[in-house]
This record gives sequence, C-alpha cells and structure tokens, in this order.
Amino acid sequence: MKKRGADVVVKALEDEGARYAFGIPGTHNIELYDSIDQAGTIETVLVTDEQAASFMADAVSRSSDSVGVLNVVPGAGISHALSGIAEAYMDNVPMVVLASGIRDDTGKAFQLHDIDQLALLAPVTKAQLKVQAPGDIYPTVRQAFALAREGAPGPVAVEVPANYYILTQNIPELTYEAPAGGPTPPDPAQVAEAARMLTEARNPAIYVGNGARGASERLQQVAETLAAPVTTTIQGKGVMPESHPLFLWNGFGRAAPPFVRKAMDRCDALLAIGCRFGEVATASYGFETPENLIHVDIDPSVFDRNYKSRLAVESDAGLFLTALLEHLGSLDSGGRDSSTLASEIAAGHAALAADRAGQKSGERVRPAALFAALQKHAGADAIFTADSGNSTFLAMEHLRLDAPGRFLAPVDYSCMGYSVPAALGAKIANPSKDVIALAGDGALLMTGLELLTGAAYGAAPAVFVLRDGELAQIAQFQKITMNKKVNTDLPGYSVEAFATAANCDFLRLDSDADCDTVVAEALKRTRDGGPPIMIDVAIDYSYKTFFTKGAVTTNFWRLPWNDRLKLLGRAVGRRIVPG
Repeated sequence: MKKRGADVVVKALEDEGARYAFGIPGTHNIELYDSIDQAGTIETVLVTDEQAASFMADAVSRSSDSVGVLNVVPGAGISHALSGIAEAYMDNVPMVVLASGIRDDTGKAFQLHDIDQLALLAPVTKAQLKVQAPGDIYPTVRQAFALAREGAPGPVAVEVPANYYILTQNIPELTYEAPAGGPTPPDPAQVAEAARMLTEARNPAIYVGNGARGASERLQQVAETLAAPVTTTIQGKGVMPESHPLFLWNGFGRAAPPFVRKAMDRCDALLAIGCRFGEVATASYGFETPENLIHVDIDPSVFDRNYKSRLAVESDAGLFLTALLEHLGSLDSGGRDSSTLASEIAAGHAALAADRAGQKSGERVRPAALFAALQKHAGADAIFTADSGNSTFLAMEHLRLDAPGRFLAPVDYSCMGYSVPAALGAKIANPSKDVIALAGDGALLMTGLELLTGAAYGAAPAVFVLRDGELAQIAQFQKITMNKKVNTDLPGYSVEAFATAANCDFLRLDSDADCDTVVAEALKRTRDGGPPIMIDVAIDYSYKTFFTKGAVTTNFWRLPWNDRLKLLGRAVGRRIVPG
C-alpha cells in the first residue's frame, strides 16, 4: 500500500506507548512533524535547543513508564543533543533518538547537514539502526524501543532517510515480531550460594542501584529477613524507601557520615545489586568491600571491573531477589532481630539532624533549612531534579524519598545544565506532581532559557536557583586542595530579570527564616496553574557535603607521598602568603 514513511513512524510510536517527542523541526523531518500533528496522539514539544530536548526525553523515561523520544534533524540537531544522549547512555536511561537522515535517493554529495551521524552516535548509544527500505521503517522503530528497554537500558538511534518522509512509499503490511525471551533469570546454584553466604555472615549488608528500581518490595523483604542495613547509589535513591528503619545512606565509605561508616565497617558479606561501582557513586572509589562480595547485575560486563566479587550473578534484579527470598525462607537465618540495628540507624540520623539544626549561616540560606522546607511542603510523590555538582550531593544527603524515579540527577556523564530541562520533561510527563529543580547558578546559564518552553506548554516546575556566584563544586575542590580559586567566579546577573525574560514568576529567598513561607508560596503558585517560577536562593555553601569531603580525602591519600607533600606545601604557602 502507498503510505508516507512519516505515518508509519507515528504508528510505531503509538504502538510503543510514546507520549511525547522533543526537538526542533527542520527541512528533513517536517513531514514527520506533520504526521504526528495529524495523528493527535503524541505531543511534540518545541524546544529552544536540542541539548535541552535530550534532557527532557531523559527525564520522561526516568520519571514515568514512557520512553522519552528525541526527534531532531540530521547533523546539527544530533550534535547539539549529544550531551543529553550521552547522559542517558552513561546513566542507563532508555531513549529513542529519531535521527532524520539526508536523502539517499539523489546521488548528490555535500547535502545539507551531511555527516556520518551514526558514527558520531556510536560511542553514546546502545545501537544505531538505519532504515534501508520503506518496509523496514515500522519494525526498525519498534526494535529501537525494545533495545532501549532491554538489559541495561540506554538510548538507541534510528536514522530514517528524509526521502522516506517526503515521498509516498510502497509499504507492505505493518508487522513486528517482538524479541523472544525476557529478563535474565539467575542461575539457581548461584542463588543458593548467595543465600548461604548471606546467612552465614554475622553482619551482611546491601548496596543497591537503580537497576533494582522495579523490585523495591522484594528488596525490603530481603533486608528485613537478613537484618541488613541498605545503602544505595545516587541513582538508586528511593529504590529502598528512605523512611524504612533499615535504610542507612546513599553510599558509604569516606563520603558518608561516621555512623554509616561504623555500620558498614562491620559488614562481612555485601550484596551489591543493580549497580556497577562507578566513580561518582563511590565518591572516587572511596570505600572498601568485604571479601564476600556478591555482585548481581543484568550486564555481565560490569563484574570485577572496579571491585573483585566472590560471586558474580548475571540476572534481572527482581528475579534474583524473588529467588533469594525463597532460599532464605528455607535456611536458618539465626533468628536475626533488626531492632538493635534499626535503633542505631535512627540514632545516627537523629544526631545528624540535630547537628544540622545547630549550624549557623548568618544572613544566607543553609541547605539544611532549604531542604527541610522542601521536604515539608512538597507532595509525597514530588520529583526533584538536580545539576552536576553541589545540588546533586546536597539533595542526595538531605532529602528522604520513598520511591525511585523521584530524584533525577546527571551522575556518570555529569552534565551541567540538566536540572531545568529535566524538570520540564518530568512536569510534562507528570502534570499532577510537584516538580522541583535545584539549579546551580552556573548551570542555569546553560539551559535556563528553556523555561520559555515550560511557560509556552503550561509546564510549571519550581526552579530554586542556588546562587553563590561561583561554580561551587569546583571552587570548593580548588579551595580545599589549592587554597585558591581559579576561573570559577561567575559574572553577576539578575535572576529576577532572567525570570521576566523567560515568562516566569519570581520569588527571593535570602534567609533561613523565610524558607517555609517562600517554599510554600512557590509550590502553591505552580499548583494553581501559574507559569514556572524561579526562586533566587542565597545559598550558604560553607558546610561541605560528606560527598565532597570524602572524595577529596580519597584522592589526596591516593597520591604518591611526594605529590601529597607538594600539594600540602602549596596550600600552606598560599595561606601564609595569599596569591
């Protein structure tokens, strides 16, 4: 039958449950935009920059059950979007990149936007699929969604030559055969061995990542059966409900508070599930694991890369935990009682809260006061987005979240500028939820004007601009290690004027005393149907996060002695004679 290839792409998107497509139309894909508009089942979101489009698509995938879709022109559209595609790749976020291609029916060279874009995408996507014939359009797009979801998730690119959109094509009946099989089940013998190791351990513990996001209930049951404390990666925040008595911290080792280090130092068997021990999650590989390390992941390539495991199990996290529970139920768990451990954990969190309450900030806003107000006034299902650096680590350490998909942060690729477009994508996909962006004042300059898109589409997050006038995380590292800042002071700008230019509301937050009032008012305005709102927060970064202090300490002690002495000598010398 005669069809436009664009109509076939839309049918594939509909059949995969796609709800949004982010991008900027151009000469190569205007027919696709027209087909989406005619269908009326998928919302196209016009952005100001394709980088933001990729962050928005990423946030749709992280915060909902829909896979985010990027719809861009070849060449420049792809190169602009690469940062967000790479973030999704490094953080294992499913995404489908509709990379329109140049015409392949003219025989002409030097076409508009003509580069080998699939080669450009190869390092930052799971797969790069090129449609070679009109009949391949439908199954190829469907395959892209399957690949993006399966195994360790990630972005998949599909290139459709522009002539397939522009010209009517002979397209056979639309058919697609879904891949056989399903999630990888564990080897029963390995499950039995894991159960034995955990049961025989005196102090087992669990370290969990976002790979276990679909298995929260089973994770809790395993922790309760073993009376084991649970730590998570940054991306795994919320996989273990953080109100649970056995939730310990996001991470452990040098980048954690003393009570966390004390609990984990006793650990003689660690179950690490759905994680890969990346540099950021481990604060620069700043902890040790016990000899009895059981590492469970759906991607076998992560095993033994950074930490040597005693038992490596290739498996879907949920299937493994289900099988493990069955084995634990048939083994003698020693009548373990978690009440003492739970009391120790509760006392540790309470002492930390009391210490934060006693901090002094003068005339600026302490992070503890800001996050306490956010926790108090935001809905229980609120979604928080953060930027690379301090906002990620502050939110990780201060917020207590009870489900995955509520903390969206750029972790392993660590892109600045993520928080605002991610908040917009999350709000578009979750219009009834509070969405709160924690934007660094440097990162805001990269993507903050995307709030124009939010205002235009009625997507209204509350954007808290953490303003200190510098690139705070790097400035902190510089001051700690070199006793001098270099090129990290930002040019001054008015957040209020920025808000006006982006069609946003504006509030100012200058002191702890105003946190409750300002946070409540900001969220009220977004719930009442107002535009996005920007809150200029005079943040106090004088109290370093545990993450920052731990990462610096780890890297310092990793240096050879000569380099340690030189670093210390330089810092001391500059303290005596500034300059």
